[in-house]
Amino acid sequence: MLVADDLIFAYPDQAPYHFSLEASPGEITAISGISGSGKSTLLDLVAGFQRPVSGVLTLDGADLLPLPPETRPVSLLLQADNLFDHLSAADNVRLGLPKSTGRAEGRDRIAAALAEVGLSGFADQLASTLSGGQKQRVALARTLLRNRAVLLLDEPFSALDDETRKTIRDLVGDLTRRHGWHTILVSHHADDIAALADRHYRIADGRLERV
Repeated sequence: MLVADDLIFAYPDQAPYHFSLEASPGEITAISGISGSGKSTLLDLVAGFQRPVSGVLTLDGADLLPLPPETRPVSLLLQADNLFDHLSAADNVRLGLPKSTGRAEGRDRIAAALAEVGLSGFADQLASTLSGGQKQRVALARTLLRNRAVLLLDEPFSALDDETRKTIRDLVGDLTRRHGWHTILVSHHADDIAALADRHYRIADGRLERV
């Protein structure tokens, strides 16, 4: 389990946030709330980009708070895909590999990750020529190679058309179950939450409430 127990964080001149939640492996935990309610702040705390005033954050009982962002077992997928347009799909995915990975092993793992997200045959295509849905698939393939236990999704489907949105949404759900990720989805779209969430929390007045 990924467990946050009364993580407290406050911006200057604002009332503090109090965050408590549980996320299970192979399940999607959705977070909703109005703009400015603290949804992205919660993800930043889990990823390590912000530090709480107090509280507990553990994964399978291990304390995550002392770990800097680069060593936390956490991947973050944003609305923006964060690809380098001048690189190929394969080279963008390669950024998820450990630097110690050998050339042949890396090539095989990249091909397998692209195949798993339905992009076999796209390895050499420049990111600038891909559609929005294809770019999100490349970002997911990069996440696969990082092989981190926690996946944070911050409005990852907002820039996609309805048909592509449903396809990528289904892919995220399938990958979460197959790889046993602890996935936390921030979304203000009720359809995304209804389709994906195994549990749902809403932020109201600076606190998470289980829905």
